Amino acid sequence: MKLEELIEYLDYKDLINFKSVEVSGISYNSQTTKKGDIFVCLVGEHTDGHKFAQMAIDNGAVALLVERPLEIKIPQVVVSCTRHKIADIADRFYSRPSLGLNLIGITGTNGKTTVTHLIQRIFEENNQKCALIGTLGYKLSSNSEYRDAKHTTPQAPELQATLRMIKDVEKIDNVVMEVSSHALEQNRVGGCRFNGAVFTNLTQDHLDYHITMENYFDAKAILFKNLKEGCFAVINIDDEYGERFLNVIPKGVKKYTYGVKNKADVMAKDIQFSLNGAEFTLVTKNDEYKVSLHMNGMFSVYNVLAAITTAIAEKIDIKVALKALENVKGVAGRFEVVAKKPLVIVDYAHTPDGLENVLNSAREITPKDGNLICLFGCGGDRDATKRPKMGAIAEKIADKIVITSDNPRSEDPQQIITDIIAGLKSTNPDKVTVEPDRGRAIELLKNIASNNDVVVIAGKGHEDYQILKDRTIHFDDREEARKVFEAI
Repeated sequence: MKLEELIEYLDYKDLINFKSVEVSGISYNSQTTKKGDIFVCLVGEHTDGHKFAQMAIDNGAVALLVERPLEIKIPQVVVSCTRHKIADIADRFYSRPSLGLNLIGITGTNGKTTVTHLIQRIFEENNQKCALIGTLGYKLSSNSEYRDAKHTTPQAPELQATLRMIKDVEKIDNVVMEVSSHALEQNRVGGCRFNGAVFTNLTQDHLDYHITMENYFDAKAILFKNLKEGCFAVINIDDEYGERFLNVIPKGVKKYTYGVKNKADVMAKDIQFSLNGAEFTLVTKNDEYKVSLHMNGMFSVYNVLAAITTAIAEKIDIKVALKALENVKGVAGRFEVVAKKPLVIVDYAHTPDGLENVLNSAREITPKDGNLICLFGCGGDRDATKRPKMGAIAEKIADKIVITSDNPRSEDPQQIITDIIAGLKSTNPDKVTVEPDRGRAIELLKNIASNNDVVVIAGKGHEDYQILKDRTIHFDDREEARKVFEAI
């Protein structure tokens, strides 16, 4: 594509050394820049891409997208914010792929991954292909393997390339995608035309980045504010932010609500939990349906309601949707049972609300003569204010807790643990065990848990790595737990 075509609709401030050059790709990493690329000088929290422009040119870049002119004799397109405008040129370069797709975005603090998987299964039960993009990567069907993704929502060039591939190569028309607050605030999904948007919940997370809950809400709200007439929005009306999301949705967008506590378009009542899963009565405006799930916990009920409401918005028969959901065993690392005696559950919960939901769900299935045991830690270089809150939640709901490391990153694991302990009322060793080494902490469960107990290992879920100060190692909670409890 010619440079002048690439920037035809771009809101730029200036053109430097401009001439017609052929652009064959978009790069924002100077080390992987290829011949013919336009190099985007991204300005982030820790790096400034302008410093690496010459390296990108040495590797073959033919033009630059910059925020300030550089003393370099190649075409430069000057914009106000490269982090935002990279999405616009990526959308243009890949010929606006989302316009030819039924693209549904899922946002919220918790539940995004599960809801995307459930919606994908519903489409397939309805004999429609559906691709999924999210935390675990992207997959072209529920039976296919994941392909790697570096973020919950990829950077704009990779995202637009993936959408183009899904449409043209795989001939798939439906895509359901997790949309993170970072991706919205950084405009990584800029150019994407969403046909539908789903809100799961909003609770404390990522405040190391957003600083306040108000900023966090504003970032999530971008997804709904940008919906066009004829699109749809699905909102969890039980969430304290539900009404606020409804209020930002533009006129002409169809609104659907779901919930358990408040009057909604789609509701669940008579909810019961057992070791086998959850059962409830689904209530819509026109009918009631009995639902029996292999998934467990109140959060699973909400996730299912979100998926069913999306199916209704997509005009998919409810009975088809229910058939799909009743066959789902669960999602990797989300309330995943990895051992039976004791019952050991691995979950991705890494926020106060997420941990509370998982522990409350585990409490529902803990035998009267058994203990609920929670092993968890908190990530380093992330919002430290949630650490004592998670400690207090674990102490309140669980009978015994094991405090350990999560992904400490550059922080001292002992300091993170100290922050967690600050939320405890007591450090009685009969109830509280501290072991910074996560592997050894899981081994200790062998001596702490009895056969009738329920153990929740929270924080990492599907992750098969641990990020330490100087390296990243292979580490999978599920593997470690199986080794410990299969040896008994």
